[in-house]
Amino acid sequence: MKFKAFFTDDGISLLDKRFLPAMDKVGRVCHVFLTPTHAMLLHNLLGATAAGPDGGGPQCVAQFSKDLLFREYNLSSRNGNQIAFSVEVALLHRALRSVLAVHAQPPAAGDAAGAPAIQVRLVNKLPAGSRSATPFLTFETKGARAAVVQDVPISRPLSRSDVERLQAALDAAKDLPQTLVQVPDLPQLQSLVDRLKNAGDLLTVAVTQYGDLHLQVSTSLVTVGSEFRKLRVIGDRANAPVGDQNLTATTRMDMAVERGEALSVQVNMKHLVKSLHCHLAKPDYTFYGIAPGGACLTVVFQYFIPGTRLADKSISFYCRLPVLDPGSS
Repeated sequence: MKFKAFFTDDGISLLDKRFLPAMDKVGRVCHVFLTPTHAMLLHNLLGATAAGPDGGGPQCVAQFSKDLLFREYNLSSRNGNQIAFSVEVALLHRALRSVLAVHAQPPAAGDAAGAPAIQVRLVNKLPAGSRSATPFLTFETKGARAAVVQDVPISRPLSRSDVERLQAALDAAKDLPQTLVQVPDLPQLQSLVDRLKNAGDLLTVAVTQYGDLHLQVSTSLVTVGSEFRKLRVIGDRANAPVGDQNLTATTRMDMAVERGEALSVQVNMKHLVKSLHCHLAKPDYTFYGIAPGGACLTVVFQYFIPGTRLADKSISFYCRLPVLDPGSS
């Protein structure tokens, strides 16, 4: 089992400034999954999606083409050239920032410009006082005045059966809802959720085929909510019935569900708050949708190729929130 690669400048910047801060807010530990074509950061894909009263927490998938992150990429294993392991996100980010600081040192007068690329590899080392080797993800680089080696402790690489389970969970998570609505103002949604979380722990989320996103908290004492209307729709869509504008938001939503033109689910407020931290990855577009049958609430983040309005297919980032109610369809 071998892995060795050299980061591209854009790739290491994406991890440092966007994706590692976002993943760290979602959960303390994530899986790193390396395949011949992609590198992924995965949160909670092997966890139960309905464990306990809170569910298993949100699943998050950040997938990058290997050529986006690395300019040299050597990977081999007996598991179909796939390697997966878990790591603490904060430790991973701290090591990355340490090597970046050395890598950014300006060259001294007369020295050749440009520092060597940052290398990352899997190693086994024997810690002091230990009789067995421990796996590490090691980062190395040289600056103008110093060199640095950062060892990040990781779990034992996953077995073949666990890698297969991880791949199966990833394949299952790729199914998109039939209707997605675009939320144009993520900070506004975040502000709304910050207010709603003071009212209750459970949140009802509904999405219609004519572009409405409805959020509501109901308790024995109060019902409070808000909605975003006439949002951009991707996938299955319908025309809003004439006269619905004179009805209350709750009545409109209930009627849309009855007509089969909307889905409604209940999620844990803490899970939604965690998923909203993904805005730290600075997506260009954010979409919300509900899986068929109310299986989960899905949040899809889209990126553009820099300087264009074309979708960047080298990045895929999305979250799936477990539902606490079977929903209605």
